[in-house]
Amino acid sequence: MTQLPIAAFIAAARSGRLISFPTDTVPALAVRPDQASKIFAAKQRQPDKPLILMGASPEALWPYVGGSEEELQQWQQMAADYWPGALTLVLPTCDRVPPEMNPLNPDSIGIRVPNSKVAQMILQQTGPLATTSINRSGQPALTTVQDINQHFPEVFTPLANLWPEPQSSDPLPSTVIKWIGPGWDVLRQGAIQVSCAHP
Repeated sequence: MTQLPIAAFIAAARSGRLISFPTDTVPALAVRPDQASKIFAAKQRQPDKPLILMGASPEALWPYVGGSEEELQQWQQMAADYWPGALTLVLPTCDRVPPEMNPLNPDSIGIRVPNSKVAQMILQQTGPLATTSINRSGQPALTTVQDINQHFPEVFTPLANLWPEPQSSDPLPSTVIKWIGPGWDVLRQGAIQVSCAHP
């Protein structure tokens, strides 16, 4: 059984083990950024699909991106408009981000703050984590702790009382937008509708 009390769950995450927890979209498969290759192996995921760096707050994520002061102000404004929430910002990275997060394009990183009290509580204690949906590559995302424990017995999850009731319909993934200065490009429309007309 891989379900753990929260203190043991946080300890497992800090030690670099694969974990899963609920978010405001689909549940996350997560690990310390320097152990990101474990996610690709567990999901049988191709390296052309980068991971998302998820944090408890915007302030926890800005140290992982690199840009001018003017660009940072624009990124922070977009974050202020939509975070916490189901919007992923793909931004230029800095050398704090392990290249395993985005093997084919390590110069960019997707970042997000989820609108989930449980996810924020976990991320507050672990620091930012490499995340993606929990499923085998090409398969539907798993949405219940029971399915996650069945299909990924090696992945640690918090006790079931921290998981919300399953959605009646399939939850949408986050919307993904990429900075292509001086504007944004929508890579995936998901749970949040964002209009990104270029200046």
